[in-house]
Amino acid sequence: MKILIDIGHPAHVHYFRNAIRLLQEKGHQVAITARDKEVTFNLLKAYNLPYVSRGKGGRGLVGKMLYLLKGNAAIARVARSFRPDLFLSFGSPYAAQVSKLFGKPHIAFDDTEHARFEHLMYLPFTDTVVTPNGFRKDLGAKQIRYQGYIELCHLAPTCFQPDERVLEEMGLTRQDRFVILRFISWGASHDVGQHGLSRNQKIDLVERLSRHARVFISSEGALPPELEGHRIRVAPEKLHHLLAFASLYIGEGSTTASECALLGVPNILVNSLLAPDTCPGVHLELKQYGLQELFVTFDGVTEKAVEILSGPARTDWQERRQRMLSENIDVTAFMAWLVGNYPASLKELKENPARQNRFLLTANPV
Repeated sequence: MKILIDIGHPAHVHYFRNAIRLLQEKGHQVAITARDKEVTFNLLKAYNLPYVSRGKGGRGLVGKMLYLLKGNAAIARVARSFRPDLFLSFGSPYAAQVSKLFGKPHIAFDDTEHARFEHLMYLPFTDTVVTPNGFRKDLGAKQIRYQGYIELCHLAPTCFQPDERVLEEMGLTRQDRFVILRFISWGASHDVGQHGLSRNQKIDLVERLSRHARVFISSEGALPPELEGHRIRVAPEKLHHLLAFASLYIGEGSTTASECALLGVPNILVNSLLAPDTCPGVHLELKQYGLQELFVTFDGVTEKAVEILSGPARTDWQERRQRMLSENIDVTAFMAWLVGNYPASLKELKENPARQNRFLLTANPV
């Protein structure tokens, strides 16, 4: 089978890279198109994944609509020469729309309930939408669910073991306490109307945390000059290794917070979408496991951070992580099976959703 995968965000590289390896080992051919966003291309090169660029995204509604045409054209050119049997993405309108032009199925993974614009743009052209069990939105007959989290694609123990050599690169040891902060740009379509920490809040947070630990910052945009010295200087493919040894993570974006939760790293997610009526189901589940602290506003964040840093080591978080892992599946193995055997796999899963239990992480103990 020939599979065309569209990647629109650095996180998507991690979601698909291990499944690509499994699919290729089974004899499937894979082509990749990718948006020029942040470190996406760096990651693809680091993992030796050839790709075709579909350019940078557009800003504002008009810019995004113009880019939709440009992105579709770029993917269509690849599809015309590659002749895929199936398109795969994480909620990509571009892959979905081009798949329909070529009369081929599109499988979309998704875990973002509030991505209404993306749903409007890709759902009508998509054949199957794959979401976690905790996903709170009903997307209709096209939707199937799995027991897990998309970040398990690259952080399950079956495919990730932290490498402490990254600590030496950062001038750290295993005994050092350090905090990683993550600030996002709030430029995605599903971020419209939302907001993050103010300049003063960021400065105050860093000043107060620096009394308890070293502070590193990952930021999609510019930082206040007084915080620039805290910016992380590490290769993007090594970031998860650094996260795995952190004493605490605080961030505005959901992806890295969830990654920390799945690693058993204490983490605080600060996001205006975390109100009870809009909070994504994935974060509600991780909170129930005791693997995530959720804040709608900045109020109380610093106090909770200091409480965590002043408390015992991460043993409790690691124990809760083990419970979470025992109840979820190896999402990479599930993805490779679903895609590589589609549509027979879809039919089997709809007839017997428990079929996915063969991929439980307890079936592959570490």
